[in-house]
Amino acid sequence: MSGLQCLASENIWFDKPRYDEAEKRFYEGANGPAQQQVKTALQPAKGRQHKRQHRNSSSNAGGDQELVSRMKSLELENQSLHKVVEDMRTVLQKLESRVAMLEKNPASVTVSCAKAAPVQQVKVENGGDDDDDFDLFGSDEDDAEAERIKQERVEAYAAKKAKKPALIAKSSILLDVKPWDDETDMVKLEECVRSVQADGLLWGASKLVPVGYGIKKLQINCVVEDDKVGTDMLEEEITKFEDYVQSVDVAAFNKI
Repeated sequence: MSGLQCLASENIWFDKPRYDEAEKRFYEGANGPAQQQVKTALQPAKGRQHKRQHRNSSSNAGGDQELVSRMKSLELENQSLHKVVEDMRTVLQKLESRVAMLEKNPASVTVSCAKAAPVQQVKVENGGDDDDDFDLFGSDEDDAEAERIKQERVEAYAAKKAKKPALIAKSSILLDVKPWDDETDMVKLEECVRSVQADGLLWGASKLVPVGYGIKKLQINCVVEDDKVGTDMLEEEITKFEDYVQSVDVAAFNKI
């Protein structure tokens, strides 16, 4: 029996590698679509995770930048506050120094006044006759000088007050002078009224005011000095012209 015949009669699997390769390909082909679907499903998740990580990193970068800007603003504000505190401290020191000087000045003024006016000591000799030469209660000459100065000031004030013009009280009076009838000569009536003259009396403007039934009354203004002329005197003097004047009334009276 030849060698080939011996090998043919042996139960040996010469094609096992080829079958193994076929089996591997079969299983790879069977599992391939599922794995592809898993990979396809995982890719969007990985993309979202990558975007989320990028967004978080960008937000963290923006937050860090905002924090840095806030820290810088706080530092600037802190520096300005330090400057204000230093200025206030300087002003407070100046005020304290001024208060200390003011507290010291009254004492120095008192001491200087005490030094400027020392107490005069009077020596009294035993058995001497010079006691009458010392005036322990002041001098009559000083009192006379003070009285003279006071009198001069009073006289100067009186002279200054006398030079000022005295305030004269004046009043503005509006009189209504009524005639007897419509035939009364109003021009003559006004001449009679203005003929009344007195010291402190000054006649002003006048006009004719209708009363009724063709009768008009004379309304005339005057300025008087209260101490010299009164309304009673004016009424009495005007009513003396009884041929023209029926009555006199005070329409208005105002102080000037």
